Amino acid sequence: MASLMLAVIYLVFISLGLPDSLLGSGWPKMQEAFAVPSSYAGYVSMAICFMTIISALTSPRLIRRVHTKWIVVASVGLTVVGLFGFSLCRSYLMLFVFAVPYGLGAGSIDAAVNHYVANHYSSSVMNFLHCFYGVGAMISPYIMSLALKWARWNEGYRWTAYIQLGILLVCILSLPLWKKNEGGEPEKERTESAGIKETLRVPGVILTLIAFFAYCSGEATSFLWTPSYFAGTRAGLSDELIASFGSLIFGGLMLGRLVSGFVSNRLGDRTMIRAGIAVELIGILMVFLSTQGYILAAVGFVVIGVGMGPVYPAIQHMAPANFGKRYSAAVIGLQMAAAYVGSTFMPAVFGNLQEAVGIEVMPVYLLVFAALNIGMLEIAYRVIGRRKEDEN
Repeated sequence: MASLMLAVIYLVFISLGLPDSLLGSGWPKMQEAFAVPSSYAGYVSMAICFMTIISALTSPRLIRRVHTKWIVVASVGLTVVGLFGFSLCRSYLMLFVFAVPYGLGAGSIDAAVNHYVANHYSSSVMNFLHCFYGVGAMISPYIMSLALKWARWNEGYRWTAYIQLGILLVCILSLPLWKKNEGGEPEKERTESAGIKETLRVPGVILTLIAFFAYCSGEATSFLWTPSYFAGTRAGLSDELIASFGSLIFGGLMLGRLVSGFVSNRLGDRTMIRAGIAVELIGILMVFLSTQGYILAAVGFVVIGVGMGPVYPAIQHMAPANFGKRYSAAVIGLQMAAAYVGSTFMPAVFGNLQEAVGIEVMPVYLLVFAALNIGMLEIAYRVIGRRKEDEN
């Protein structure tokens, strides 16, 4: 029964990844259809992420009051509405209407399931969980590329919505599994969880929030702008090929998290983060060095994704160990909010930057956030260590 429950949780994270790479993959053609500048993708992404921030900030209260299973069902349902809505859009402004359910469906489910897994499963399970997020995020660019080849970008959203609807039905059918798996223990954990204001005063929390902001700023920029990077720096590539480049980062993420799932229990979360960012820097260097053709740059983006792979799940999994179960729900909710602040504003900032100086500046942009990420985490480790020494 526990294995079946874990399979459902993995499927939920596939559903979480499915919508995330569609905008980046479809935007070169959506931009033409709506007759807007390329930077306008950032505003749509900002609207989606803003709603996700709201959802993430409400997640600690939701986790205290509502079972995780109901958060999952409601959130997947909202993303189905958002995806179908995007497929029906005939103007740029309509995208902002359906960005509301699109974004609200992501924040609470992400925080709730991460909190659930961080408190009940190992670091290995957490990495495999986020690996399945990569599966979903890697599938959807290929769905969009098929849609661009055989139909229109609208169908890419509609076909993805059909898959999401199937996952929603599985989640509904699996509701009895959550009850059997949770038993009575989580009720006490939910009611004793700390609030956001109290949690922000815990030493080290704000530093990890800045680190998470930096990580997701780089990740979201890669998600949204990788196809446009190739469209702007490599002439003569087909629309389908450019759209498929949206899967490079996601494929790397999936591979990085798959490998991490086998070794993270032995190496530990901190080592995985340090190794991951080192690999990410190698990938950024490869993109820097690529001046002709697209193969080296494409491999470089995959390597960037591999390096990013273990960072997100490791930071999330460390929350109970670093701050205790009392604070873990609020810490993870705040981390999700910080993540989506980065995801909201930094791709849009890059959109304006690349219009001003050229999209070839993208590797420099990613380098800045990789450095900020590891810098804040290393300081946080020292602060958390001192706090634990003082408590003992």
